[in-house]
Amino acid sequence: MPISRRRFVQSTALAATAAYATPAIAQRGGPPSGPVPASIRALKPLPGSAAPITEKERLARIDKARTLMAEQGIGAIVLETGTSMTYFANVRWGLSERPFLLVIPQKGELAYVCPGFEEARAREITTFTKDIRVWQEDEDWGATVHGILKDRGVATAKIGVEERVRFFIADGIAQAAPATKVVLATPVTAGCRMIKSPTEIALMQRANDLTIEAFRGALATLREGMTPNELGANIRAAFNAVGGPGGSAMVGFGEFSAFPHGSIKPQQLKTGDIVLIDGGCTIEGYQSDITRTTVFGKPTKRQTDVWNLELAAQNAAFKAAQVGATCESVDAAARKVITDAGFGPGYKVPGLPHRTGHGIGMDGHEWTNFVKGNKTKLAPGMCFSDEPMIAIYGEFGIRLEDCLYITENGPKFFSKQSAAIDQPFG
Repeated sequence: MPISRRRFVQSTALAATAAYATPAIAQRGGPPSGPVPASIRALKPLPGSAAPITEKERLARIDKARTLMAEQGIGAIVLETGTSMTYFANVRWGLSERPFLLVIPQKGELAYVCPGFEEARAREITTFTKDIRVWQEDEDWGATVHGILKDRGVATAKIGVEERVRFFIADGIAQAAPATKVVLATPVTAGCRMIKSPTEIALMQRANDLTIEAFRGALATLREGMTPNELGANIRAAFNAVGGPGGSAMVGFGEFSAFPHGSIKPQQLKTGDIVLIDGGCTIEGYQSDITRTTVFGKPTKRQTDVWNLELAAQNAAFKAAQVGATCESVDAAARKVITDAGFGPGYKVPGLPHRTGHGIGMDGHEWTNFVKGNKTKLAPGMCFSDEPMIAIYGEFGIRLEDCLYITENGPKFFSKQSAAIDQPFG
């Protein structure tokens, strides 16, 4: 689907893990320091599994990328180490000052660009081609890229790079191949990655199922005086127990639950506190992202009323997320519920201080977003978080987050919504 450069600039999440790359990471917890709570010990690996992405599907992705390149008038795209390289070629390589690149031409064989001393390792893990061009430490790697472009007949064409590619990579290509024009490749890569296949949906479903089970076990460990780090450690242990190693969550108690991405301030749980946990895990490279907000003890009328308003906003966004609707209309639907109740307006707090949702897939935050100004139309296969929030600084915050995917018949949640403030798992 053709997608404008402006649309991506205004709607793309530039940091895949932006939700977690915050000071609140100090509140995510390490391994449990004491005895593992009984509710965690009782957890068992979740039955079932999800099939990984096949080589056939990756080749189909490359074919689709080439179709989009033709539509965009792009002769080749150059991918740096990262999610898109893994998406197309199943190749993972550490990011460093030495470029390791994948060139996907509109026509012809793929090629990799690799530091000379890494060639043997590269040949062990690269896929879909034996064309690995090396550059030595005293050579210009850009000239190596230019050589590939000349061999593929695109040395005077538009060459695409993603918005996440570091400047020195884009500039190095432009300097070494001055007859080319370096342009944004995101309409190609996002044009592929935004639309999930049934296999991708199944992997994300698995990640969400594991997250719900881990959260259920961990929230049963709440106790007076607990710190966010202790709950975070229990969440990590719960993920390990159910089969989602590496899963984690941000934690906020009481007034600090109003901080969308947590606080580094010391906190100890006390009766009547709001408890907010936000996190997920990764299965075969595919992400989950769920937030549950509940209360430790008996909720007040104020807490219950705001929680119910938040649920109404989440439901409004879900109802609006129909095939053909614009992304901004989904944000508007959720925001209207909150502002009609006297919060806001806009991003003002008390109220909803951020967009209603973000794209999700191999990256926790990826194309595209439920946000004002984003006129991208929803299509089957797109996946988003649905997470309006009501932040009341100095008091508490309520966020309910469940991810959804778009089907031919409308949206479908990956996880069952919370039913009430004291029933976070329905």
